[in-house]
Amino acid sequence: MHSAKTRKGNKRKLVIILSIIGGVVLLLAAMVIATTPGRDELKNLVVADVDFGNLQDGVYTGAYRGTKDSFRNAAVEVTVESGAVTKIKVTEGALAGDKQETKIGKGQTIKNLFDEIIENQSLQVDVVSGATLTSKAHLNAVENALKQAEGK
Repeated sequence: MHSAKTRKGNKRKLVIILSIIGGVVLLLAAMVIATTPGRDELKNLVVADVDFGNLQDGVYTGAYRGTKDSFRNAAVEVTVESGAVTKIKVTEGALAGDKQETKIGKGQTIKNLFDEIIENQSLQVDVVSGATLTSKAHLNAVENALKQAEGK
């Protein structure tokens, strides 16, 4: 009788564990489905060329605002000195402030992406591997800031 009780208790525990696992899987699936339009929007986003040879000095702000979701929305502040981009910082979004140093893909940070922009004076840089969509959102925010700096 004792072993029958033990088996019944073990079955109950197994049912509870499987129910929890099933709930987590359903929640994750719902999250993936909910974010698909926003991911697709960023996959298809093209970062335009900006004339880095014609930038006016100043501090400019730009933002990426997704039309399908807001998970990767970001705003940046771009500093142009002596006609060159010298500083970029995230002012709004998941990577704002000190989080610019947070590793987002294969040991890289969004600051690494910004350093590439500054070094090359171009938006045509490699995105952070493993964080392509986040990189594209931030590149678009920088693009929108620099459009204001072009040949006023």
